[in-house]
Amino acid sequence: MVNAVPVSEPSARAPLLQAIAMTKRYGTFAANDSIDLDLYAGEIHALLGENGAGKSTLVKTMYGLIQPTSGELRWMGEKLELTGPSDARSQGIAMVFQHFSLFDNLTVAENVALGLDGVESFAAMSARLAQVSRDYGLPLDPNREVWRLSVGERQRIEIVRALMQNPKLLILDEPTAVLTPQEADQLFTVLFRLKSEGRALLYISHKLDEVKRLCDTATILRGGKKISTCDPRKETAASLARMMVGAEIGEVKATGARATTIPRLLIQDLSLTPDDPHGVHLKNISIEVKGGEILGIAGVAGNGQDELFAALSGERLAPREGNIVIDSNAAGGLSVTARRKLGAAFVPEERLGHGTAPRMKLSENALLTGHAASHMVKHGFVDKPKTLETVDKTTKTFDVRKAKRDPEAVSLSGGNLQKFIVGREILREPGVLVVSQPTWGVDAGAAAVIRQALLDLSSRGSAVLVISQDLDELAEIADRIAVMFHGHLSPPVAAHEATREKLGLLMGGASAEADAREASHAIGA
Repeated sequence: MVNAVPVSEPSARAPLLQAIAMTKRYGTFAANDSIDLDLYAGEIHALLGENGAGKSTLVKTMYGLIQPTSGELRWMGEKLELTGPSDARSQGIAMVFQHFSLFDNLTVAENVALGLDGVESFAAMSARLAQVSRDYGLPLDPNREVWRLSVGERQRIEIVRALMQNPKLLILDEPTAVLTPQEADQLFTVLFRLKSEGRALLYISHKLDEVKRLCDTATILRGGKKISTCDPRKETAASLARMMVGAEIGEVKATGARATTIPRLLIQDLSLTPDDPHGVHLKNISIEVKGGEILGIAGVAGNGQDELFAALSGERLAPREGNIVIDSNAAGGLSVTARRKLGAAFVPEERLGHGTAPRMKLSENALLTGHAASHMVKHGFVDKPKTLETVDKTTKTFDVRKAKRDPEAVSLSGGNLQKFIVGREILREPGVLVVSQPTWGVDAGAAAVIRQALLDLSSRGSAVLVISQDLDELAEIADRIAVMFHGHLSPPVAAHEATREKLGLLMGGASAEADAREASHAIGA
């Protein structure tokens, strides 16, 4: 229930929402420490900060998901106490989360109905859904099952569901992370329209160029504290990053000319049916990665990247041994361990549960992936000092920040855990490295460390394949870029020729399938 207590009569320029000295403590740790924030109608306000800065805690407090330890919220000049998200929605506060909360086997309308508090009939709600989606240029078919939709269309569901609540304040957490450049441009048009309608928008993003383009104001958090409020249009991306991290971000660049050698990873006419009935069929994929080269694979999530990673790592076996070749060894039918023994290493997208076992120590996680191609096991016994040595070396080389020498994986922040996972594989000096979403959700400082390490590894002669949704990341480190769409892989193009517009069209399916078929025929000729 909302308890609104009049505080003062708001002026014409009074904030729509004020956060005053907002503090949230977990034991002795302050996730938010006396943060003040003013949000105004008709403005887009960015909330910036590195991983662990306190952004998520603050917006969850504003949405009623977290109760503050101290401090208060004021809504249009009145004190606001939220006991849950339904209270926030009743006041006109809506939120679009970074991770979708959708049921694949339900229709668009059924998913939207589950997220609304209203009492209108299902038929009336479906008609209103269709109308709102048309009005804002976010077309949706209420009767389509979600599993049939692209990631961009799923994002539309979340946004339209929020707009159907007619919010005065809309909070968006990394809304363009899964969109093509063209879809992002379409979203920006919607956000500018919402701003012109007098709504307030709170925008969380790691993409600083996006923030400069969209936002009127930016508040920067660091270590749970408010560091600054500024006009991002008057700042550079570098100056914003410096405020977020508290130090200069090192420039990512190759240490010298990278001479490419023979292909060290070959994918030859790989077709694969997924285990998941909603998965993506891989269709006649053929590509090579040379030593000394970084090959980037772009694409919107859900177009076959997970299936390709599983096939390359050995989590799914290929139909034929020769579909995958690692350093001249046919490996399509080999296990993950056998492929590691050939000098390959793999970094999956999901950090906890796939990249690491959450409740195991870092040394134990190092053993899980390193035992096959290291000296961690002797005569059937684990060499504990060797596992700890791997942890120490990774910690020092990749600046992994942790509370003690050998903590559980789950205790690390997302950025530090990602640095550990990437670092432990790179320190093995693999001849072939396949990494998926290497800097997903990590701050600018951690991203720079990881990208530089990938460049350095390739300069030492390794073949590196990077699967990423971040086009800026691929432009920064890749030599060639290909695009996945509906299980097809386009022919790679040189990174300097791969414009955002060209890649965006391929990511949207404009010509990816045709190019993939042509490449397949050419290879078979």
